[in-house]
Amino acid sequence: MQFIDLAAQYQHLKTRIDKRIQNVLDHGQYIMGPEVQELEEKLAEYVGVKHAITCANGTDALTLALMALNIGEGDAVMVPTFTFFASAETVAYAKATPVFVDSDPSTFNMCPVDLEKRIKTVLAEGRLNLKAIMPVDLFGLPANYPEIQKIADKYNLKIIEDAAQGFGGEINGKRAGSFGDIATTSFFPAKPLGCYGDGGAIFTDNDEYAELIKSLRVHGKGTDKYDNVRIGMNSRLDTIQAAVLLEKLNEFPKELTNRNKVAACFTQKLDGMLRTPKTPEGYISSWAQYTVVSEKRMEIMSLLEKNGIPTVVYYSTCMHEQTAFVNCIDLGLYPVAESFAKTVFSLPMHPYMADASVNKVIDAFKKDFC
Repeated sequence: MQFIDLAAQYQHLKTRIDKRIQNVLDHGQYIMGPEVQELEEKLAEYVGVKHAITCANGTDALTLALMALNIGEGDAVMVPTFTFFASAETVAYAKATPVFVDSDPSTFNMCPVDLEKRIKTVLAEGRLNLKAIMPVDLFGLPANYPEIQKIADKYNLKIIEDAAQGFGGEINGKRAGSFGDIATTSFFPAKPLGCYGDGGAIFTDNDEYAELIKSLRVHGKGTDKYDNVRIGMNSRLDTIQAAVLLEKLNEFPKELTNRNKVAACFTQKLDGMLRTPKTPEGYISSWAQYTVVSEKRMEIMSLLEKNGIPTVVYYSTCMHEQTAFVNCIDLGLYPVAESFAKTVFSLPMHPYMADASVNKVIDAFKKDFC
């Protein structure tokens, strides 16, 4: 059994993907070819925003968003502590300070209550210029943007949505990638919408941000590519990756339906044996991972491995505990996030998961834990 079966997906889309790649090989425009513009238009349409700007990877997407908002030394950005390293890394790379926020115990995402508490602490200390909030759509579920937006408006802060795992998720019909001032995503192969290499994208309704990001991703170029009007970076999506993503995006709605069917089956059968993930009313998750909670994590993972069922832990070390952030601003304890780091693990999840594989996971739990 595969944890994420990319080979099954490729076999399903093989004829279409191969044809797309062959078209790129035929026209030879490997960098910023026509497929890139086509993909950007279709991504913007799918997400429901005016602008989608592709780039080399999801980490660069966050960096470009921070650059567009002119966030740098002396500034602070609120970031969840229970997430992948890139979220806080890009803030530090911009020479700004990541300020960590505890998790919501019901969703794994940034806790709005803890967020406001820590914003007040930072403002009271007066050492940093608080500029933005960077929520993460963890495991495929959008963060609580209705509440986070209220807090951002109250304190005049920008929102950068990190939808690297959340592409395809929704809140009341509004799709991930459309929240806040700027949103980003990743096309890393294991993501809900992934390419066959690396890639990323930035989403916004702001025309000024969009034009700035388009310049920044290509060395800060002006109207003439040899007239660079600002310091930027080299972060372009390869045309072949855009070609792959075009076919995957066409299939994505069906895949999202399949992911939700697998998740619903797991939740129905496993709830009670361990803590299963819950989707709040009005939300849709893209199920980047199906993550459960148990105090017996290591015992369960070991038994599942013996049954040929792979599992993965995301994330065993919180951001505030990482060596790189040992000297970061200390705002006290993070009890919920630290508990998750010790108890969460993820089960196999992908849109081509056969019923037999789903049942195998469920039967293993029934056999060993009932």
